[in-house]
Amino acid sequence: MFDSLNQSEGKILIWIQDNLRVSWLNPIIKGITYLGEAGWFWIVLSILLIIWKKYRTVGVVSLISLVFSFLVNTIIIKHIFNRVRPYDAVEGLTRLVGKQPDSSFPSGHTTAAFSVAIVLLLLMPRKFGVPSLILAVLVMFSRLYVGVHYPTDVLTALILTTIYSVVIVMIYRKKFSERFPVLRE
Repeated sequence: MFDSLNQSEGKILIWIQDNLRVSWLNPIIKGITYLGEAGWFWIVLSILLIIWKKYRTVGVVSLISLVFSFLVNTIIIKHIFNRVRPYDAVEGLTRLVGKQPDSSFPSGHTTAAFSVAIVLLLLMPRKFGVPSLILAVLVMFSRLYVGVHYPTDVLTALILTTIYSVVIVMIYRKKFSERFPVLRE
């Protein structure tokens, strides 16, 4: 199913490798990609919000979004499609991080980043929501830069996770916001 798509997307990854990768930027991008590893950064951020009384509800909603997105994208969809990683399929592509333990489609790092960033964007003041969204975009791009995902892996994760997160926020607003209000500035 993915063979012809892998070839055309492989050209994009080779272009990124040949035109955007520079030695001084590599450690920075690897650091950004690490923020999505097992969702640790986004889990910690959600827990910190739960501890911060003013944003406790936001932390709970972001954790719900994170868990739901993980279950659907990583446990279900990733196993259905079982897409080969680009560094195993694209000739000449070099990965900058270790071999990944699972399949490529959709991106788990992108899923984790956007599941929390979208909630923060919708429920918190812009001074928190916008930087979290920018960081999520950087995590998404980093997966292409380090050579472990195809563009459709990250774009699909972005689109699906945004849908899940928006729906979760809508459910929160409709069913729970009066009982558990977000204390916005």
